[in-house]
Amino acid sequence: MKILFLGDIVGKPGRRAVRELLPELTAREAVDLVIANAENAAGGFGITREIVEDLFGYGVHVLTTGNHVWDKKETLDFIGDYESLLRPANYPDGVPGRGTVIMPAPGGARVAVVNVMGRVFMPQTDCPFRTVERELSRIGGRTPLVVVDLHAETTSEKMAMGWYLDGRVTAVIGTHTHVQTADERVLPQGTAYITDSGMTGPFDSVIGTRKEIILERFLTHIPNKFEVAKGDVRLQGVVIEADAKSGRALSIRRVSLGL
Repeated sequence: MKILFLGDIVGKPGRRAVRELLPELTAREAVDLVIANAENAAGGFGITREIVEDLFGYGVHVLTTGNHVWDKKETLDFIGDYESLLRPANYPDGVPGRGTVIMPAPGGARVAVVNVMGRVFMPQTDCPFRTVERELSRIGGRTPLVVVDLHAETTSEKMAMGWYLDGRVTAVIGTHTHVQTADERVLPQGTAYITDSGMTGPFDSVIGTRKEIILERFLTHIPNKFEVAKGDVRLQGVVIEADAKSGRALSIRRVSLGL
């Protein structure tokens, strides 16, 4: 079983990278399931129904999000229409959408995807650790293949989640910081881990935003409008190989492709 997880898709350049690079990548790697974080897919902030449809059409099977999920207000109206469009499971009860999905995969296997958000330097939500426990209980024995997207700011919180879930899930994949880390590994009990899967978008930028805008803000502290950059577009993520029967990860490998 091979699972491809794409780092945060940023704006139109990121969507173009998915459209142009994903089909060849999935064919070459014999990928069975594609997961992508898409909370920045609409102009860098949020997601729209049209973009959801486009990304599914490009070959993504599950879309995860994070703190920017509600930046486009229309998302509140349509998120419940898509079983495989997730928002963090640790939002309070009654919030539209869902935080976990179980997807069919080739050979009769099924893969559960759980989306949670960290709390350190992030909007306040329910505890991600206790939320994952709840979601794993709901999954029960329906599948041993479980991928957790932890959308969080700090390395320590992500690492803690990796160790907390080692041996109980297939992978803990960090998102949010848009900088791919070089610490991918399979933990001792069989859980694949990486602190951040990276960014699918423009790298001639500051984490996807035009660098001139970010420099001006740092130098002057005057608020300005963020705009998605355009140059040096890349697709980043990780390929996880796992045993479909046990759910244990066999390997995790970084991917970084340019247009």
